[in-house]
Amino acid sequence: MDPHVRDCIRSYTEDWAIVIRKYHKLGTGFNPNTLDKQKERQKGLPKQVFESDEAPDGNNYQDEQDDLKRRSMSIDDTPRGSWACSIFDLKNSLPDALLPNLLDRTPNEEIDRQNDDQRKSNRHKELFALHPSPDEEDPIERLSVPDVPKEHFGQRLLVKCLSLKFEIEIEPIFASLALYDVKEKKKISENFYFDLNSEQMKGLLRPHVPPAAITTLARSAIFSITYPSQDVFLVIKLEKVLQQGDIGECAEPYMIFKEADATKNKEKLEKLKSQADQFCQRLGKYRMPFAWTAIHLMNIVSSAGSLERDSTEVEISTGERKGSWSERRNSSIVGRRSLERTTSGDDSCNLTSFRPATLTVTNFFKQEGDRLSDEDLYKFLADMRRPSSVLRRLRPITAQLKIDISPAPENPHYCLTPELLQVKLYPDSRVRPTREILEFPARDVYVPNTTYRNLLYIYPQSLNFANRQGSARNITVKVQFMYGEDSSNAMPVIFGKSSCSEFSKEAYTAVVYHNRSPDFHEEIKVKLPATLTDHHHLLFTFYHVSCQQKQNTPLETPVGYTWIPMLQNGRLKTGQFCLPVSLEKPPQAYSVLSPEVPLPGMKWVDNHKGVFSVEVVAVSSVHTQDPYLDKFFALVNALDEHMFPIRIGDMRIMENNLENELKSSISALNSSQLEPVVRFLHLLLDKLILLVVRPPVIAGQIVNLGQASFEAMASIINRLHKNLEGSHDQHGRNSLLASYIYYAFRLPNTYPTSPSPGPGGLGGSVHYATMARSAVRPASLNLSRSRSLSNSNPDISGTPTSPDDEVRSIIGSKAVDRSCNRMSSHTETSSFLQTLTGRLPTKKLFHEELALQWVVCSGSVRESALQQAWFFFELMVKSMVHHLYFNDKLDAPRKSRFPERFMDDILALVSTIASDIVSRFQKDTEMVERLNTSLAFFLNDLLSVMDRGFVFSLIKSCYKQVSSKLYSLPNPSVLVSLRLDFLRIICSHEHYVTLNLPCSLLTPPASPSPSVSSAASQSSGFSTNAQDQKIANMFELSVPFRQQHYLAGLVLTELAVILDPDADGLFGLHKKVINMVHNLLSSHDSDPRYSDPQIKARVAMLYLPLIGIIMETVPQLYDFTESHNQRGRPLGATTEDCDSESGSTISQTVAMAIAGTSVPQLTRPGSFLLTATSGRQHTTFSAESSRSLLICLLWVLKNADETVLQKWFTDLSVLQLNRLLDLLYLCVSCFEYKGKKVFERMNSLTFKKSKDMRAKLEEAILGSIGARQEMVRRSRGQLERSPSGSAFGSQENLRWRKDMTHWRQNTEKLDKSRAEIEHEALIDGNLATEANLIILDTLEIVVQTVSVTESKESILGGVLKVLLHSMACNQSALYLQHCFATQRALVSKFPELLFEEETEQCADLCLRLLRHCSSSVGTIRSHASASLYLLMRQNFEIGNNFARVKMQVTMSLSSLVGTSQNFNEEFLRRSLKTILTYAEEDLELRETTFPDQVQDLVFNLHMILSDTVKMKEHQEDPEMLIDLMYRIAKGYQTSPDLRLTWLQNMAGKHSERSNHAEAAQCLVHSAALVAEYLSMLEDRKYLPVGCVTFQNISSNALEESAVSDDVVSPDEEGICSGKCFTESGLVGLLEQAAASFSMAGMYEAVNEVYKVLIPIHEANRDAKKLSTIHGKLQEAFSKIVHQDGKRMFGTYFRVGFYGTKFGDLDEQEFVYKEPAITKLAEISHRLEGFYGERFGEDVVEVVKDSNPVDKCKLGPSKAYIQITYVEPYFDTYEMKDRITYFDKNYNLRRFMYCTPFTLDGRAHGELHEQFKRKTILTTSHAFPYIKTRVNVVHKEEIILTPVEVAIEDMQKKTQELAFATHQDPADPKMLQMVLQGSVGTTVNQGPLEVAQVFLSEIPSDPKLFRHHNKLRLCFKDFTKRCEDALRKNKSLIGPDQREYQRELERNYHRLKEALQPLTSRKIPQLYKAALPVACHRDSFSRISLRKMDL
Repeated sequence: MDPHVRDCIRSYTEDWAIVIRKYHKLGTGFNPNTLDKQKERQKGLPKQVFESDEAPDGNNYQDEQDDLKRRSMSIDDTPRGSWACSIFDLKNSLPDALLPNLLDRTPNEEIDRQNDDQRKSNRHKELFALHPSPDEEDPIERLSVPDVPKEHFGQRLLVKCLSLKFEIEIEPIFASLALYDVKEKKKISENFYFDLNSEQMKGLLRPHVPPAAITTLARSAIFSITYPSQDVFLVIKLEKVLQQGDIGECAEPYMIFKEADATKNKEKLEKLKSQADQFCQRLGKYRMPFAWTAIHLMNIVSSAGSLERDSTEVEISTGERKGSWSERRNSSIVGRRSLERTTSGDDSCNLTSFRPATLTVTNFFKQEGDRLSDEDLYKFLADMRRPSSVLRRLRPITAQLKIDISPAPENPHYCLTPELLQVKLYPDSRVRPTREILEFPARDVYVPNTTYRNLLYIYPQSLNFANRQGSARNITVKVQFMYGEDSSNAMPVIFGKSSCSEFSKEAYTAVVYHNRSPDFHEEIKVKLPATLTDHHHLLFTFYHVSCQQKQNTPLETPVGYTWIPMLQNGRLKTGQFCLPVSLEKPPQAYSVLSPEVPLPGMKWVDNHKGVFSVEVVAVSSVHTQDPYLDKFFALVNALDEHMFPIRIGDMRIMENNLENELKSSISALNSSQLEPVVRFLHLLLDKLILLVVRPPVIAGQIVNLGQASFEAMASIINRLHKNLEGSHDQHGRNSLLASYIYYAFRLPNTYPTSPSPGPGGLGGSVHYATMARSAVRPASLNLSRSRSLSNSNPDISGTPTSPDDEVRSIIGSKAVDRSCNRMSSHTETSSFLQTLTGRLPTKKLFHEELALQWVVCSGSVRESALQQAWFFFELMVKSMVHHLYFNDKLDAPRKSRFPERFMDDILALVSTIASDIVSRFQKDTEMVERLNTSLAFFLNDLLSVMDRGFVFSLIKSCYKQVSSKLYSLPNPSVLVSLRLDFLRIICSHEHYVTLNLPCSLLTPPASPSPSVSSAASQSSGFSTNAQDQKIANMFELSVPFRQQHYLAGLVLTELAVILDPDADGLFGLHKKVINMVHNLLSSHDSDPRYSDPQIKARVAMLYLPLIGIIMETVPQLYDFTESHNQRGRPLGATTEDCDSESGSTISQTVAMAIAGTSVPQLTRPGSFLLTATSGRQHTTFSAESSRSLLICLLWVLKNADETVLQKWFTDLSVLQLNRLLDLLYLCVSCFEYKGKKVFERMNSLTFKKSKDMRAKLEEAILGSIGARQEMVRRSRGQLERSPSGSAFGSQENLRWRKDMTHWRQNTEKLDKSRAEIEHEALIDGNLATEANLIILDTLEIVVQTVSVTESKESILGGVLKVLLHSMACNQSALYLQHCFATQRALVSKFPELLFEEETEQCADLCLRLLRHCSSSVGTIRSHASASLYLLMRQNFEIGNNFARVKMQVTMSLSSLVGTSQNFNEEFLRRSLKTILTYAEEDLELRETTFPDQVQDLVFNLHMILSDTVKMKEHQEDPEMLIDLMYRIAKGYQTSPDLRLTWLQNMAGKHSERSNHAEAAQCLVHSAALVAEYLSMLEDRKYLPVGCVTFQNISSNALEESAVSDDVVSPDEEGICSGKCFTESGLVGLLEQAAASFSMAGMYEAVNEVYKVLIPIHEANRDAKKLSTIHGKLQEAFSKIVHQDGKRMFGTYFRVGFYGTKFGDLDEQEFVYKEPAITKLAEISHRLEGFYGERFGEDVVEVVKDSNPVDKCKLGPSKAYIQITYVEPYFDTYEMKDRITYFDKNYNLRRFMYCTPFTLDGRAHGELHEQFKRKTILTTSHAFPYIKTRVNVVHKEEIILTPVEVAIEDMQKKTQELAFATHQDPADPKMLQMVLQGSVGTTVNQGPLEVAQVFLSEIPSDPKLFRHHNKLRLCFKDFTKRCEDALRKNKSLIGPDQREYQRELERNYHRLKEALQPLTSRKIPQLYKAALPVACHRDSFSRISLRKMDL
């Protein structure tokens, strides 16, 4: 057998050798956190109970509330609700479960131990399983396993031919199907022949057709399309048996007869049938073209059923849709979509997922005899797509062809390959098969061959016998494949078509009747023999067929011969031929010559011109069909055979010339075509490697071809890389090459004699230890035995009969297994390669040779090797592993595995590559990124096979080079980024932890970089010297640490350097370096090898310095507390604190670290001292990065050894411990549970992404996106190449980011299901709980540290702060239980902490405990009440009363009640009851006053609670709510702190409702209260004297004076201790008040407030504050000026409530202050609506008049509201002081409204009977007040007689006239309106009428004289004013209004005349000499009709 064929087949069938690292899956590249395995690790999490998720059981609670609303109790029953009833409530409620042993006196140590045990039990082991992994595109250390090399398929279609029926059935019809691509003008599949004739029709041909083989009966076929497009057609061609007559004549009957008329045309049909019968008998073996049609494939696929084409051509019978298919979608069709260089058109061309369709083709076009060629077909097809197709006009042959088209199933049964081999799962050979149809892809497909295929297709195209003499018209061509020249030498290798034998020796083309130069459309498929000789050839014989039966004329007459030799110069001969045709049989020995050679004495058609066109195409995985490859393979094989001279083509090569030829053929490989190179890639690389390993011996000399082969490999690999862009992975590794190395490459068997190792050759799974110590289980290298195609027998020792049998015996039986099962793990451990005997001197080791060649190469070769360094690195590693394996060295000690010189080569190689990276990273970014990752993967692999110490020295040398370069760079971030990638890949090794020697302690190591063995002797437990050792070394990046834990040291140093705020330009790398650490830790976390806690503690030791590094970054971390309503995070170290200790410590370490030298040992234990935060503005980390850092911190704290931590804490300074506490404080906020509701809200937003967009953009701008990611993206087609070659910070980059996120959001399923939200909340809850428990553990350690050292007392406050903060956050019941336990322990250990120092914290603690006492979760309540009880008890024990706690608790309750919305008093009542119960059961303190004090306190709290309930009930009634708050505040008159709290609550409520004036008043009252107590405490001249000082601001402020008898002295313990009762508190309150006044627009009041403030600031010499104040004053006064006339303050209404429904409001009258310009209708609507909702709309009635309400007339069950508009009322003397608008609207206590009436009860009557009642109301406090409605306390009425009413009216009119006249600027319209109303004649009840009624006669009653006179004077004044107004008007009008003016004047004169007599009459009595009465002119009239209503 030909050696080349043998090699090919071996390459296709040989077993793969695959290297599998046993623990490889445990490296960080496979971190379950970043894969989809998170879900599995999260199974079985307990559901944490969170109060925020548990809504209280609302039903019964709601009913209670409604009940209360209905019977709104009277506020004023008792001073504050009824004690009795509330105590009764409390006594009857149930307590929560009591905690056992709470009251026992247990020693603190015991309590701590119990708490510790409880905290530590049932903890979640893996912290990272609860934390989402950082958002990384693709972790750089992840290498995907390459695809298994397999046969290429495009997208696969299954076509089933169901039936073919014509209008008449008279003869058999034969059909074929093939795919054509119109655009490429290419046939893209072989033919599929099918036969749908009935048995009867087949019977007609029986004499001519041998029995049919089952393989030729297929009716369904699978087509493969690699490049689907809109141009693909399925073409169906029909043929029939040859008969006399043109195609048109023969088709005529099919066109004219209709099936329906069968009976009518019976005789004609009979005649046709008998004719057909005759033709079949005689000409049965010849065919003629008959008809064709085409289906546009993409129409079917895209509309899968609804074809919108001409319905006459294609119908789709939906009834026959095969539903069952549509479920099965196929993915294998996608095959290697990734290999396409161009994307395959639009989506509609996707064949993998359309719905199966059944087509019915109804029309065929008859074949034109002269248009049979493919060229014509393409024209027709192009024409078919046009709407006005020429074909449409032709008369069709009607028929019905039914076809099913569907996506092919994954593994169809009963399937035959194109070679007719059965594909596996072929249960029964008798079933009708499905044929796989070979694809001829439209463009090149780049996939290496993996199966044996050797086919030849022959296409006779045309023949020209026009110039041939003699009769030759009905011409057919007989084609045969011959192995000799005798006629019997035809080989049975031609595939049969349909219903015939499987193979035949000859094939005939169809006949075109009477055509001397016919076209053919035949395809003849031949199976090529494995070995061809020079005698194999194709023979074509031309016959004339006589159709008519004539006497003695033979059926067929030979009319010509021609042939094609198969081999030419040893190469397969294919292509397009135009051959001359000989008239007679060719002579002897013709087969080795070509017919073009003019043989002597032969006669040729047309003078030896080429008259026969034929094309020959080979599809072969044996013949390369490329001259360069052929030559190379031939030469290499010749070397094996050692037969000289060698004939290659027409050359003969002698042995002495062989070396040059070989070298030139190697370098000529570059010229070969890419497609054959890829197809024969495996073989080609194998041969090149063989030449390296086994240098050939030529003429007795060993010829070293290593260099040539290395160059050839490098160039081939680069060609693949450049041309196949689409198939690279994220690291730029070409997938074809990667899978070659992974699967196909194996060390060549270096002995020419022995065959490839048989099944036993590569057996065994051999373990090899990765550590020279048995303590750790050995990792192993699993070489899984990979066997060949399933049931083959690779043993080739037998001697088969022919080369073809040999091939078959190699390929195995006829079944082909597609499942790529070349890897059945076969483990026979027979001894290795028994056949290896003598050692030849020529043997070289491939990896050694490769390293050597690489080191010595230079120039372009070196460049191309660098470009694809990964390939050579991986090749080298696999070769090394194989070498160790074959030589049984896997168990050898590492140091002796490889020779020195090889290690030197590696060292040289690594350091030159490192220097390339360093020197070229700016120029060739993309290449250097690839090189960098390749080098890192290489070193990672070496860690598995070489001495670790050696590999560490390689890493060190790389580091040195990078570091020295970093020094000189202005912007180091790119290089640092590369170094991060490098480190991250190396650290992703599965034995990373072991490599760090976690078990050895920090003893100074013997060697500078210890190899594993040197540490092997160390015991793994803590040895005693650990105690004595300086603990600090373990927590710092000290020299011992970095030597001992080499890789961890590098990782942490990177982190420290990049996060250092002074590190310029590295900001963009934060996320990257944090992700690296996060990824490592989360991978350790999930690693089953480290699940034991002690081992985990060892692992955590490697990361102890992380704590310090993160403490350094506190100022830069994202502030998670901001989202809380807390005041930001408490930064423990403020600037002043740390100036003293600041130093340049870290920047010095950073500098050293950048330089790559080790960090010097820093002397102080606090070596990472806080740098001064002052001068520098920190850049903050993104939220995501901060979160990642903090979770890493928690992991270390969770898993590190507690005793070690405690020792270290002991060494830390107070400042540093405070830093740590700040960090924990931040952690609490960071991992706070968000709550289900948040998850539901976040659902539609992808929360994490949006949060981190900022960081991404920053990174994009700062360019840490390296070229590697660029490349990945580019290969995914998401980013065009930007001009610079990479997109560093270029605009594209940003744009890409933006598109990318949109794209991400749309593709991710937006709405998560209910279950997913539940799951997310579950995990978040568990994370929050675990994180907080870790924080709690750490706090406990800190507290222990304090107990040990005594010196750290000051940090207890910090511990408490973190504890309190955690209580304030959303916590689970589980956590709170432990938290309270810790808090109780803390208080019992350090009681003085709370009660003496941290007063604020005592307050906070009380607030938190109370807040949890009202929790809806029972366990939380019982723990909180226990804590609260113990707190009181401890406070009591210190000083026999617990005033401090009493006060704080009371205050806390008040503020809780005032602020908390979802506060439930029912739960709090239970907790209060629990506390009472504890007090009752506390035997120790029974004799003291303690139980009574507790009871008092509890009752008092309960009281407040009840008030609060009421408040809650009035939540929607703002006035009522404020009244209640007001009342509660009043109740606290004796407790200034609480009153202050409530005043502030009120201020808050007012501000919410925008009642700024009221809010300001509350603040003024607060300030007055504080001032009052401050003046008692300290006597400072500049402070206000007390509330008196504030009366200018508001007269109400006097309420705050502390004069009542029960005032507490401020000196008493626990009183006025709040932060407000200080000078600064006072200032704060006043400033707030000023701000509120300003918002309310009351600028005059702002001035008054500042009058109080200015002296304080002046006394403090605070110029800055003073300047601000004066600025504000200036603003205030300028606003007064600007807004003059435009200011509005409020509108006032009297509101009266009548009806028992109102409870305590019944018969109450209030003045309501509403916002300015509120209309009566608005307030009436509001109140009616509000009370209507409360009592029912039919119950509430608004009284429409303002008359006094008569209670008797009201319905008992109704509620009446009377609303009247009132105006401020001032006595005349007051008006002197109230000048401005502000004066008239501020400090108001009296209001007035008027009611008209007549004596007989009507409201209005004639002038002389119209009376008026004025009502004046006085309120209890002046407006604005601290509430918006104030009670009316006094009411008086004034009744005006009709004359007085008239006087008032006239005075008003006169005033209006005067105003209009003197208005500036003048307003003519207004003036005219007033004039018209005064002098117009028609005015009813106008001035004239008034005068006539009251002035016509002098009154009889002397009491009325005065009024009469007053009215007369009014009229005089009035006429005077009218005259002024007229005059004024005259000056204003234009000419158009002159007439109007005249009219007015006429009217005026009339009026004046009419009035003249009335006004001139005086009452003589009044003008007598002075009467005594005159002095009290007015008073008697007042008294006359005044009714006092007090």
